[in-house]
Amino acid sequence: MSAYPAIDLISDFDCDYVLADKAYDSNDILKTIASLQAIAVIPPKKNRTVQRNYDKHIYKERHLVEIFFNRIKNYRRIATRYEKTARNYMAMLLISCCLLWAGI
Repeated sequence: MSAYPAIDLISDFDCDYVLADKAYDSNDILKTIASLQAIAVIPPKKNRTVQRNYDKHIYKERHLVEIFFNRIKNYRRIATRYEKTARNYMAMLLISCCLLWAGI
């Protein structure tokens, strides 16, 4: 287990980009992303002495994911994890995604 739980989460993924906010701008996380041969799309903190460049166009895509999670949280059964089994929770998640897609 590392000092950052995020490192444990991303260490097993095969990806091209890793998108995160400024809170994940640490040298350890950036080294882990580089070892995965992925590109870190993380804005640098203002207190960094050397500011890194990042792809701002790809970072804007993160906003769509944030919007999705905020819309999913409008369904109380999903937000409060009312369904206790994984099967029922996934079914409710799929139903709520279909409702969002349909615009209901």
